[in-house]
Amino acid sequence: MRDTRRTRIVLAALLLGGFGLITVDAQGARPGAPGPLGKVRAFGQSVFGPVERTADGVVRDVGSLFAGWGHSDADRKRISELTAQVSSLKGRLETTDDVRARAAQLDRLLKLIAAGDLRTVPARLVGLAPAQDGTWSATIDAGRRDGVAENQTVLDGDGLVGRTTGVGPDTATVLLAVDPASTVGVRLAGSGTIGAATGQDPHTLRVEFLDPQLHVKPGAIVVTLGSAGDAPFVPGVPVGTVREVVSTPGALTRTVLVTPYADATSVDTVAVVVQPPRTDPRDAMVPGGQ
Repeated sequence: MRDTRRTRIVLAALLLGGFGLITVDAQGARPGAPGPLGKVRAFGQSVFGPVERTADGVVRDVGSLFAGWGHSDADRKRISELTAQVSSLKGRLETTDDVRARAAQLDRLLKLIAAGDLRTVPARLVGLAPAQDGTWSATIDAGRRDGVAENQTVLDGDGLVGRTTGVGPDTATVLLAVDPASTVGVRLAGSGTIGAATGQDPHTLRVEFLDPQLHVKPGAIVVTLGSAGDAPFVPGVPVGTVREVVSTPGALTRTVLVTPYADATSVDTVAVVVQPPRTDPRDAMVPGGQ
């Protein structure tokens, strides 16, 4: 549109007319009463109101559609399926980790058995009863039918666990080496110094060596001495490492505290020695092949 003199006159007239209508409509018969144009406004509302409400409803429906995007019944079902798959994968991962841990335990156990030339019966702990009747004991899933008898050595892939006591057809009770009622004949690896290990708590053995002048340092390895007739303990099974040398001036023995190789609180796969080695394995089963 060209900016002509006629155009400017028309725009001015329209503006003046608009202001006039607003002024007339604002001056009703009484305050708050509709002005002369009220009927015109009411007519407009009656005509365009339904259209406006319909349009508003359509906008709200479209907005709900976008707001609910991804939350339809089909989407909810898919989300539920994916959640179930994630849970399943987590369970499989945990199972895989557990299987790997057990496989590693079994591998260490097989190496220990081979090094000691031992004939054993495999078993798993099915119950741990700490301080039951004043003893630390465990139940394994192998018994008389498997060739297990009383007073046999029990070990895992790390070392000595304990000895069998009560034996049933399919299960057996193991008195753990860390039990205060348990005493195991031991010696220092690499030497002939002998002593006796008594349980103190799940993570400590107290060893009394018969040589009061013995010089022993933390980290020294202790193994089983072996019992008469190899029952209840066969020789050479790793027991633990010296953690602390106890000062006992004037005593006739040298006392040390030993940390067991086998953790009594987490033992799982074990082996019961049903036939001792033909000859003393000495230090063949010591970690690192000392």
